[in-house]
Amino acid sequence: MKRIIKKTFMIFFILLALLVLAVVMFMQQPQFGKQPSGARLERIKKSANYRDGQFQNESFTPDLAEGASYFKVITKFFFGKSKHNLPGATIPSQKTDLLHLNPDEDVLVWFGHSSYFMQIDGKTILVDPVFSGSASPLSFTTPSFKGTDVYKVEDFPNIDYLLISHDHYDHLDYETILKLKSKVKKVVTGLGTGEHFELWGYDPAVLLEKDWNEEADLGNGFKVNFTPGRHFSGRGFSRNKALWVSFVLQTPSKKIFVGGDSGYDHHFKKIGEQFGPFDLVLLECGQYNEYWKYIHMMPEETVTAAKELRAAKLMPVHWSKFSLSLHDWNEPIERATIEAKKQNMPLVTPMIGQKVDLNGDMVFGEWWKAEALQVE
Repeated sequence: MKRIIKKTFMIFFILLALLVLAVVMFMQQPQFGKQPSGARLERIKKSANYRDGQFQNESFTPDLAEGASYFKVITKFFFGKSKHNLPGATIPSQKTDLLHLNPDEDVLVWFGHSSYFMQIDGKTILVDPVFSGSASPLSFTTPSFKGTDVYKVEDFPNIDYLLISHDHYDHLDYETILKLKSKVKKVVTGLGTGEHFELWGYDPAVLLEKDWNEEADLGNGFKVNFTPGRHFSGRGFSRNKALWVSFVLQTPSKKIFVGGDSGYDHHFKKIGEQFGPFDLVLLECGQYNEYWKYIHMMPEETVTAAKELRAAKLMPVHWSKFSLSLHDWNEPIERATIEAKKQNMPLVTPMIGQKVDLNGDMVFGEWWKAEALQVE
């Protein structure tokens, strides 16, 4: 009997070792990126925001809220999702010809979630592009909603500035970044994220990495300030080796806040006081839950943050492409719309692919209310 038990344990540990080895080997694939090293790591270690071997938020930010546990979260993901978590039909969209825009137009085109293109004062800007059809290294786990992938890299002109807020898969997409390589003139991102780009074959000369509260003059009247968020980073088991950032983008005629991902905190008011008012702010509004409320805002907080940033208009993003939480797929925009009316905050809510005129006022239909999009 003892011999059988001993043999069983031995087989178990061998299988466990093989599984660990397989996982380690799998995660050596390039899509997982690389942690900062060499001169980049030495620079990171000098940052006031880097302590105990990782970047830190300004405020204490636990992964999960009080009373939550990973067991509760995992159980909810498998058994507690809303029946409206996915749209019931194809997401409506438009297709704007980005290759033949009038160079004098100031426009924005949203691609769902946190990906969008801007042409302002003759320069092209692309933010957190994800066009691979999923937000994961395992494509079957987080596929994009049907109808949201109407654009391909081939649809884009050359990109003057590629802004990457942080290295999560729903913001930094390996397949998309590889295909964009020949089109991108400058990558603008937080400290450490450039290590992924170098691994993926980008010339270090095109990489611009900065810390919170640093500024970069891009020339021709364009300037970007790197501002904080309340979030985290990481593409594998190690977290917070690269910095998550938001951006204050100043052009000759506009001032725009690119929010990235962030829980609600005092940094919005500070940024508004220092850099506001803004012509437009783009803030996350989706993939939230009370279990992880410190790293993703509730929709009502998104509107409050826009007010504190001193925004003329708010565009809620981080919704309508991937299911990364438990709520209805269109709950973020429903709640944000109600709160925006209460706080008198004008919203910009285009369809995916719709051209937004940044120099005028537009009326947007509530396209997410279409009856066919609801799951019964």
